Parts: sequence; structure tokens; C-alpha cells
Amino acid sequence: MRIVVLAGGIGGARFLLGVRAYARDVGAEVTAVVNVGDDLWLHGLKICPDLDSVMYTLGGGADPERGWGRVGESWTVKQELAAYGAQPTWFGLGDKDIATHLVRSTMLNGGYPLSAVTEALASRWEPGVRLLPATDDRLETHAVVEDDQGQRAIHFQEWWVRYRADIATHRFVFVGAETAKPAPGVLDAIASADLVLVAPSNPVVSVAPVLAVPGLREAVVDGPAPVVGVSPIIGGAPVRGMADRCLAVLGAECSAAGVGRLYGGRASGGLLDGWLVAEEDAGTVVPEVTVRAVPLRMTDEAATAAMVRAAVELT
Repeated sequence: MRIVVLAGGIGGARFLLGVRAYARDVGAEVTAVVNVGDDLWLHGLKICPDLDSVMYTLGGGADPERGWGRVGESWTVKQELAAYGAQPTWFGLGDKDIATHLVRSTMLNGGYPLSAVTEALASRWEPGVRLLPATDDRLETHAVVEDDQGQRAIHFQEWWVRYRADIATHRFVFVGAETAKPAPGVLDAIASADLVLVAPSNPVVSVAPVLAVPGLREAVVDGPAPVVGVSPIIGGAPVRGMADRCLAVLGAECSAAGVGRLYGGRASGGLLDGWLVAEEDAGTVVPEVTVRAVPLRMTDEAATAAMVRAAVELT
């Protein structure tokens, strides 16, 4: 069995722990196609927050309390940068994390594509799944905001980290998406998959940038594998993060039904064949999509693997 997971953020990383556990039980192969819309260059370093969250989480190096970055992190470089007044001050890099970014940036500057760099970095962490960036090309999520400076576009990380999404926002744009191409291996993985899972990641800024890569959404929708999504909304609220604020920018309802409708039923050109919602959201209806209510709290690896098993059974 071959499983492809569209993922991003901490929710996607933690979901992949359960996918990996399930896959080991049944002898399946897993490929994670990961969002790169959060990526940015900072202090001359290429930062890939979602790829690193997945890699650290699956490799046992993520900070379990913060949910992002490295466990046992120190912040000497951040403090020194602040002492110099180096901008931006709103985005901090931990010392251990910087080592990852140094290796990545050196390889990228040497001409290696992001997919090859990710494979090289993952060889240290042994994540147990194949990690692929959605694209090797530049693709950045920007937010079009309005404040006393007028209407302007800012990088998603500035919107998220600096402003905590608390700024008038008109829309999100995926800069570079029009000319981006799926990274090597992505289309082949989707074409040969027996199941495509949409992780309980932020649908607006984690999953949508993946699907914005030309040819990738079409590969999923037109491919042979059933597509099952897992709701990131439980009881009308995001499990973590600010998906509610992202959905509000789109005018979409913050509910399991609202996100399901945003993805849409595959029979009408949408994404989903099946949709897992929490028991609190039993009775959710999404047109042309099979909906099943199961426990969706990722309290531990076994509980998350049970979610994956329910998704498989839904097909």
C-alpha cells in the first residue's frame, strides 16, 4: 500500500506520526508532500518551517511543549543578533535550528534543489517516510493587509509571527505559484498512490499552497487514489494555531462543515471523497463527500494511528 499525505505545520507533522505508525503495522509506504509557502530567507539563511517541523517531529528532535523548533534549544545567536539591532527582531532562530539552515543554505547556494537538500537533511533524522517539498521553486504565501501605511503585501511569517494575524487582511496570495513546478517525485507518488490523505493542517495557508503548484491539484483530483481529509476544526474551533482567522479572510465558516465545503467534493471538481470529523461534529454534511465522525484528538501516536485507520476504512 502506498499513502501520500498533503501536509504542513505542526498539525501535519503530528498527524504523520500516526500515519507512520499505521504504515509500519500494515507494511505501507508513505510520502509526505509538504508545504513550502511559509519558507523565507532570513539573515542569509533559507528557513523551511514546515519541512523542518515534519523532519524534527518524525526524527524525535522537536520541542514537545512549543510544538515547533528543537528540543533543548538555546538562543545565543538570537540574543547576539538583537544586540546588533539586526532586523527582523520578530522572528527568532534557535542555535540548533540555525545549524540546519546553514547546511540547507550552503547546499542551495551550491546549486542543489530543495528536494535533494531535504533528502540529505532527512538522512540524519531518519523520519521513516519520504519527505518531498511541494516544489523546488520559489512559492511564498503573502498576506495583503491594510494599516496606517495603506494596503500592502507582507510575508505570511510576518503576518503570523509579528502581527499574530491581528491586522486587517484582504486576501492571501501564493507568490511564484504560477511558474512553479511540482518537485521531482511528487507527481509520480500521487499517480502510484493507493490513498491520498489531507492532514489536519491549516486549509488556507498549509494545504492550499501545496495545491497551488500547477499540476499538483489536478494530479490528486484526477488520480486513481481516493482522497480523504481530516478536519483541523473540532467543535467550531481550530485544534491549534489561527486557522479561524485564515478562514475568516476567505469568508469561510470555521467549522468541520465549512472546511469540508472549502475543499469540496471530488465528484464536482473538488478534492475530497471522504472527510473525517470529530465526534463533537457528528452530523456534519458536505455535499458529495462521505463523512464519518471519529475521535480526532492527536493525544498520542496510537490515537493518531487510529485516525489513519478510520480514514483507510472510509475508502
